Amino acid sequence: MAQRHLDPTDPTAQAVTGDALAGHLRGRATEFLRALRAHRETGGVSAGGAQESVDAALLLRRSVRRISASLHTFRPLLDPDWSEEMRPELAWLSGTLKLEHAYEARLERLLQALNRLSGTAALPAQPVAAVTVGTLTDAAGAAGGRGTGSAPAPVNAALPGTGGPARPAHAPERGNLTVGAAKAGALLERQLTLARTRAHSTALQALGSSRFHAVADKVALLASEVPLTPNATGTALHPLAAAAEERLTQAVAALPLLTAGHPYNAAALVHGLSPDPSPHPQDGPWHQVRLLLRLHRYAREVLHGGNSPVDVRLLTAGQSLNRHRDASEAAAAAAQAARTPRIAPATAYALGVLHADQRHEVEAARFAFQQAWQKQTVGAS
Repeated sequence: MAQRHLDPTDPTAQAVTGDALAGHLRGRATEFLRALRAHRETGGVSAGGAQESVDAALLLRRSVRRISASLHTFRPLLDPDWSEEMRPELAWLSGTLKLEHAYEARLERLLQALNRLSGTAALPAQPVAAVTVGTLTDAAGAAGGRGTGSAPAPVNAALPGTGGPARPAHAPERGNLTVGAAKAGALLERQLTLARTRAHSTALQALGSSRFHAVADKVALLASEVPLTPNATGTALHPLAAAAEERLTQAVAALPLLTAGHPYNAAALVHGLSPDPSPHPQDGPWHQVRLLLRLHRYAREVLHGGNSPVDVRLLTAGQSLNRHRDASEAAAAAAQAARTPRIAPATAYALGVLHADQRHEVEAARFAFQQAWQKQTVGAS
């Protein structure tokens, strides 16, 4: 059994009631409104305000995640109709806002891995420039030609907090790359840039939609009035937070940690380049643990009023699971690119090597998590 971070005998924790939950939700709602205002003031207006807009976007997603997590963990203390209506809307907003950055980070990760595997230096930081419509048209053809039929997003449209669709202004030096790796990098860049541009357009539409304004209005009301149940103010939060930790502990216990104790898991490579494009069957439980670990961390924040003591082991475990997710999604992107019709054998080979490299990164992240969790268990013994 892993170390119990929520001590049921701690009188301080037992004294935390629904009033603390209400204060936490009001604080996160105020944070949301502040970030939204910064979005509207700085987002995409000028290059000088780009970083401020990015920071506002991060703060916006941060507040949305914490509100949603509190609604999940402490739902018995909240009005059920209101809570069940808000949770899917917050999940939609958080998921929509994260996609553009996710595609950008995935492309950077894959190009750096290609350069590393080809014996070249890691990609330096590149300036960004707007993507032309012609480039997007070419990318759509390279990605398999399955467009949505909708017109491309405006070239100079900018999503608050992201700086608009962007890509390296200058292609990285590929002189030392093999032909297959160079073409694989170009294919990935076209496909993921197209996906990023579509995510940018989707987020723009979302932020201007009536659905988003309805969510923002409800969060604004939450900043002043939290719909608690009649008995919530006198109910201790500790049992609900402990239940969230128990769900995490049980999910970790179900993981194949013995397999993760080995640096190479050959079974993880079998599925990757198969014709089946479904997610890797080994990854789902690990992604679930990552979400449960986040819920546990956020519940601790509520109990400690935002001053939760830093647990290095939990922090290390969370970072390992983030690496696991990033590498897993990057491997899936490489496998998807390898399924592109009529690509050269050398390109497919390079993508296969890239996929295997990222699956090894997945295994390394699992091993790091297993090490962190074992230390946690030893600390409790």
